[in-house]
Amino acid sequence: MRQCGVLLPVASLPSAYGIGCFSKEAYEFVDRLKEAGQSCWQILPLGPTSYGDSPYQSFSTFAGNPYFIDPEDLIERGFITRERCSSYFFGEDPQYVDYARIYKSRFLLLREAWKNSEIGKDADFRLFVKENESWLEDYALYMAVKVSFGNICWINWDKDIRTRRPEALQAYRKKFAEEMEFYQFQQYIFRQQWEKLKSYANSQGVKIIGDIPFYVAFDSSDAWANPELFQFDEDCNPVASAGCPPDAFSATGQLWGNPLYDWEYHKKTGYAWWMKRLEACFKMYDVVRIDHFRAFDAYYSIPAGAKTAETGQWEPGPGYEFFEIMKRKLGRKQVIAEDLGFLTDSVRRLVKRTGYPGMKVLQFAFDSREESDYLPHNYQKNSVVYTGTHDNDTTLGWYETMNRQDRKFCNAYLNLSGRRKESLQWAFIRAALSSVADLAIIPMQDYLGLGSEARINTPSTLGNNWQWRMLPGAFTEELAEKMRYFAILYGRAAKQK
Repeated sequence: MRQCGVLLPVASLPSAYGIGCFSKEAYEFVDRLKEAGQSCWQILPLGPTSYGDSPYQSFSTFAGNPYFIDPEDLIERGFITRERCSSYFFGEDPQYVDYARIYKSRFLLLREAWKNSEIGKDADFRLFVKENESWLEDYALYMAVKVSFGNICWINWDKDIRTRRPEALQAYRKKFAEEMEFYQFQQYIFRQQWEKLKSYANSQGVKIIGDIPFYVAFDSSDAWANPELFQFDEDCNPVASAGCPPDAFSATGQLWGNPLYDWEYHKKTGYAWWMKRLEACFKMYDVVRIDHFRAFDAYYSIPAGAKTAETGQWEPGPGYEFFEIMKRKLGRKQVIAEDLGFLTDSVRRLVKRTGYPGMKVLQFAFDSREESDYLPHNYQKNSVVYTGTHDNDTTLGWYETMNRQDRKFCNAYLNLSGRRKESLQWAFIRAALSSVADLAIIPMQDYLGLGSEARINTPSTLGNNWQWRMLPGAFTEELAEKMRYFAILYGRAAKQK
């Protein structure tokens, strides 16, 4: 079945609280998607972000980002007053997230709501804590201890708690019992609000496509609580870290800094931790895009201490055995394989063998020097086409910076000669929608016709990323009607419920 959808991070939604959240604007966005004939809303990872604000560097792979908690819901519950919410400042630019302001204000608001909530008396809260004990206790303790040490990475904590000595864990749990409840409270409210929003989206015929990062952050409760899962030495220092070799995004490659998995250990456990992680994702989302899918075939290992990714080497990943076990334990699930980057024949064979659709990105198609798999006439039905992803510039921004030969090729392929700038992006959108790919996902910025000012992320850079937000009222009825027209024209329109 042919379908289409929109890529828009939750953080990029408009709201009155400085960053997109599970507020009325999220529900209005779902309503607009339905009007526009869209059947999918793709988002970025929902985990709590650390330094750099990247959703791909989270303090926990199981936890949710407290920034996405809707304060209006806390007001309705009587946990905080509207006047108190209004007293906190979250930034003044509706088009960009001011993370410094959010960090300074949001946790104060949440702490005040938690203190007023007397949540410890709530039976549903206590049940939630018990049901999620396997990850939530470690996460809550991790955050409480981290704050007590001035937010430094766990590898620099005192040795007794860094190495999780049983007597130290017991002492810290007792010392920070109240503070742990604060972080458990955040996760309880987050989960309730998210499940309500997802349920609403599903009721309107909109599926949620979630995103699972392949790696976890080194500065995370996952790495601290489960060092045996990773390639660490006896002092829990990484012996190598993740990244990717030099490519079109970066001449020296990308040095991500994430710890690498000890795949031999995972194999001995039947990939138990990964199965638990994926199971949690499939409860959160209808479809899961697995980021950096190629690492299941081979991953790039960069020696500890390297300044760039140029000195890394490829190592074998778990291969198809991983997915055999996944299908046996979790059943057949809807997955999108992020198979971008340097692909070998063995990666292609793995993607094909799993049966999961891979990704096609139009911005990668127009290299005048060679034939590209990303050109629409080379697509297969079992694929997902994008004009661009969160790591690309917007289509208009990218087009402006193309070299002359590539642009000439692109103009000829899409018949762009003489086309006005404000309609350029629609030629790319139509190329994606008209392709044979079963699913087409268009970033919201492209539908809005925005330039580089609306770019979400520039890989291998720090600062000015993950900030863009859609302005209130930008997703108009007129735009939804135009989107629906093209969805119908190319046989992708969702049926109205």
